[in-house]
Amino acid sequence: METDRPLDALNNSRNKRVLVELKGGKQYVGKLKAFDIHVNIVLDDAEERVDGETKRKLGNVFIRGDTIIIISPE
Repeated sequence: METDRPLDALNNSRNKRVLVELKGGKQYVGKLKAFDIHVNIVLDDAEERVDGETKRKLGNVFIRGDTIIIISPE
């Protein structure tokens, strides 16, 4: 798949598990369900990770785009 723009890369990750790192070092892993032009995202089956270990399961979460540093395939 070709990716010309950052949102194309996100679109290619839709319905796949991604790792999201936030300002302050928090990490979440979940299935990318939706995003908008501000990179606000919705994760399904999300869990919070601390030092690579699952800390708690959160289910469906919304994360504001202005708090995100990295979104990466898991």
